[in-house]
Amino acid sequence: MVSRLTRLAIHINDAGITLLGKDQIVYREPGFAWLGDDKLQTGNEAFAKARIDPRRIQHRYWSELVTAPLRDSRFTHLSAADLVSRQLEQIWRQAGSGVSELFVAVPTYMDSQHLGLFLGIAGELKIPVAAMVDAPVAATRREYRNAVPVHIDMSLHSTMLSRLSQQGAAQAERSDVLESCGVYALYDGWLNTVAEAFVQQSRFDPLHTAATEQMLVNRLGGWLAEAARGDHVEMQLEYSGTTYTASLESLALIGAAAPIYQEISNKLRAIFRAEETPAIQVSDRVARLPGLTEMLKARVGGEVFVLEPGATARGALARCRQAEGDAGGISLIRQLPWDQAAVEIEHHADDRSRAGTPTHLLYGHTAYAIGNSALVLGSQEGEEVRHITLAADMPGVSRRHCSLLKKNGQCVLEDHSRYGTFLNGHRIDGSSVLQVGDILRVGSPGYEFQLIRTDDSNG
Repeated sequence: MVSRLTRLAIHINDAGITLLGKDQIVYREPGFAWLGDDKLQTGNEAFAKARIDPRRIQHRYWSELVTAPLRDSRFTHLSAADLVSRQLEQIWRQAGSGVSELFVAVPTYMDSQHLGLFLGIAGELKIPVAAMVDAPVAATRREYRNAVPVHIDMSLHSTMLSRLSQQGAAQAERSDVLESCGVYALYDGWLNTVAEAFVQQSRFDPLHTAATEQMLVNRLGGWLAEAARGDHVEMQLEYSGTTYTASLESLALIGAAAPIYQEISNKLRAIFRAEETPAIQVSDRVARLPGLTEMLKARVGGEVFVLEPGATARGALARCRQAEGDAGGISLIRQLPWDQAAVEIEHHADDRSRAGTPTHLLYGHTAYAIGNSALVLGSQEGEEVRHITLAADMPGVSRRHCSLLKKNGQCVLEDHSRYGTFLNGHRIDGSSVLQVGDILRVGSPGYEFQLIRTDDSNG
């Protein structure tokens, strides 16, 4: 417990809610709640029962913050707001006495209704909320010169990507939330991979009982950290007086996470425009996931910058000022000045083509060469010599919808439509660099094209 503090900051992220004082992290626990018959536990205490007593566990109450009763018929006397209130009360006890101001960094998955409800709960608990700030803005404390920053963090059930503008300060420009791409889904995949290694190598199935499954969950974080540092992981579990061991290649853990990693990479590539240099700023939580930052560097290019633990709360505490008015008048701060030295980033045009530069666009059984003159896709032929004409009756197709061409050694896609052009399922922001294996979609349900590389120069 911390006492005699006057200012604190909290970063609401249910993968690890962080309360920070001037020099230390006071609290960092996940948004889990265990609902007993006559007892309610939150944070680490609840997480320790997640696999032992899963039917009494709640872990979506921060991202689905409402006052409606819980869907479980046994707990209809409680709501998500009640669980948030209980955990917030627990957090506030850790703060101690004498706190006069709390600055709140809020994730992009919380909308205005969630924030209003949060402020109401804080008011009931007599927590002195002084200001609320967009979490990616709080985390971004320096300018990335010659580059465009995108901040990435991960909650229990989603990945959040925020593009920031740099017009004299850090300011949120756009935010995207990838649902079902959070820590919880990753852990499920990794648990199955680790359990299979124990079954094959020790004839021991740690998922057979709830107790051993919880042991697996408790150890997984350490094994992931080991995987992030090396090529393999040595694992050990003790149960009923017997020690079981297994070894796992780090690549196996990366492979289990590949679908989610790929979704994050695809969204990030759609956010950056072709001419921009990416500055990928990741939380320490994201950086600890084995293989993810390396994949983003390889597929997206630019530079990756890893923040320290508690960076978002620390950025809010250092730069926020008390908002005017009472709690009901507090609005979300979306812009903060920098307070750290700028970083100069060099542009390397070939960074975003490491996965291979396409030479052809495959449509049906025909491969169209991509060259220095634009290959145009649309419903009406124009003056361009090279054109793929699409049926005008397909919804969402413009007359001159998009074009592909080689530019500065890269294959560049440019969107000219009002309906949008989609790269691997994500709408691009004006333009994007293409790679071998990409899927391009025009219209809805639309036409799909594949980007390939071939030595054959005939289109």
